[in-house]
Amino acid sequence: MAKEKKLVEAITSMEEDFAQWYTDVVKKAELIDYTSVKGCMVIKPAGYALWENIQHELDRRFKETGVENVYLPIFIPESLLQKEKDHVEGFAPEVAWVTHGGLEPLQERMCVRPTSETLFCDFYANDVHSYRDLPKVYNQWCSVVRWEKTTRPFLRSREFLWQEGHTAHATAEEAEARTQQMLNVYADFCEEVLAIPVIRGRKTDKEKFAGAEATYTIEALMHDGKALQSGTSHNFGDGFAKAFEIQYADKDNTLKYVHQTSWGLSTRIIGAIIMVHGDDSGLVLPPKIAPTQIMIVPIRQQQEGVLEMANELKNALTSAGFRVKVDDSEKSPGWKFAEQEMRGIPLRLELGPKDIEAGQAVLVRRDTGEKTVISTKVMDLVAEMPRVLETMQNEMLERATKHRDAHTYTAVTKEEFKDIADNKPGFIKAMWCGCQECEEAIKEEIGVTSRCMPFQQEKLADTCVFCGKPAKTMVYWGKAY
Repeated sequence: MAKEKKLVEAITSMEEDFAQWYTDVVKKAELIDYTSVKGCMVIKPAGYALWENIQHELDRRFKETGVENVYLPIFIPESLLQKEKDHVEGFAPEVAWVTHGGLEPLQERMCVRPTSETLFCDFYANDVHSYRDLPKVYNQWCSVVRWEKTTRPFLRSREFLWQEGHTAHATAEEAEARTQQMLNVYADFCEEVLAIPVIRGRKTDKEKFAGAEATYTIEALMHDGKALQSGTSHNFGDGFAKAFEIQYADKDNTLKYVHQTSWGLSTRIIGAIIMVHGDDSGLVLPPKIAPTQIMIVPIRQQQEGVLEMANELKNALTSAGFRVKVDDSEKSPGWKFAEQEMRGIPLRLELGPKDIEAGQAVLVRRDTGEKTVISTKVMDLVAEMPRVLETMQNEMLERATKHRDAHTYTAVTKEEFKDIADNKPGFIKAMWCGCQECEEAIKEEIGVTSRCMPFQQEKLADTCVFCGKPAKTMVYWGKAY
C-alpha cells in the first residue's frame, strides 16, 4: 500500500502549487519528456495519441466545410518575410534563422517558419489567375518554431505542432464569412469533443494578429482562473494580397486583389484539457478524446478464467467501437487503479473471480469516482457503455461551464476592477472606451489583458471602467497563459 500511495503523492496538490501540479501531471502521466534541446519537448505516445484524436476530429470537421490539405516548406527566405511590414515586425523577436547550408553560408538567410502566411501568399500569387481559381481553402498540419524565452510543456514551446488554414477569396464578404465559420468550428469542437466551454469574440487591435484586419478568438478559463487563448481565426482583408501582388481577373476582365484568411489551433489545447478537467489524482480525459476510453482491470488475474474473461469483454467492446485496453501487468490492483486514474482514463472496469461467478463487474467513472455494478453479458455491456460515456462527457462540460461562470465577475468602477483582478482569479467583464492607450494602462496598472470583445455584448455601464470616457464595448479581461 505504501508504494501504491506514493504514486499519487508524487503529484503536487493543485491548491498548493498549480504550476507544479501541471508539470507533475504531464510528466507522471507520461505525456511529455524534456530533451537536450532547450525549450523543446518529446511528445510521448500518451500525449501524441491525444493529438492524433484532436487532429482526426478537427480534420473531419474542416473537410466538411470544403477544406483541402496541402504542405508547404519549413523555410522562408528573408526577402519573402519582409514583404509585409506589420507581419515581420510582429514575428521578428521569435524567428529562428538558418544562415548556412552545410558548410557554405547562404546568400540569403532563411527563417524556420513561425507561421506560413508569406509562403502561402507567394504560392497564391503564382497559382491564382482568374475568378475561376477561387476560392482556395487550404490547410496544413505541421510544426512551427518560435524562439520563446519562457517555455512550459504544451502551453509554450520553441517548436510545437498545429494546423494552419490559409484561404483566398474573391470578396471581402466571403473572407469574413470563412473567418467566422472556422472560429465556430473551433468553438464547437472544444465544447462538443473536449468538454471545454469557450467565449467567442474579437480581439482588440492591440491584441490582433500581426498584419490582420481582424482577429477572432475562443477563450477558455483554466481551473486556476487564468485564461487560455485556445484557437484564433484572422481576416487579412486584401493587405497581404497587395504586398504580394495576388490578383485575379474577374468576370468583367478587371484585375482585383484577393481577400485572405488564416486560422490555427495548436498542441496548447492539450494543456487546456489538462488544466480544465484535471484533479489532484492527475488527468481527467473527456471520453470523446480519450485514446483509451475503458480500461479493464482483472483482479486476481492469475486465477483461471479471469484474464480470458477480461479479453473476451475487451474484444466485444472493441468490436462495438469503443477504445479499450486490458491492464494485465503484474502490478497490484491498487497500483493499477491509481495509475489509470493518473492517466485520466474515463472508465475502469474491475473484474475478479467473484464478479465472473456473479456475471457482473464494477464500473468506475474517473471524473466522479462513482462505482456501479454492471452486467457482463455482452449485449448489456455494449448497450450501457454509450449511456455512461455520454453522461460523463456532458457532465464534464457542465462542471467546466459552472466553474467558468462562477469565476466570471463584473466590474463597473476602477476600484472594483482592481480589487477583482487582485483577489478573484477569473474573467472580468467590464466596459471599455476602445482607446489603445487606455488598454495599455489597464495592463500596466491592473495587471490584466483584454481577452476578447465577445459577440454576445452586454451594456454594463455607460463609461469605461478605467478612464471614465464613454464606453464603446464590453470586454472580457483576465490574466492569461
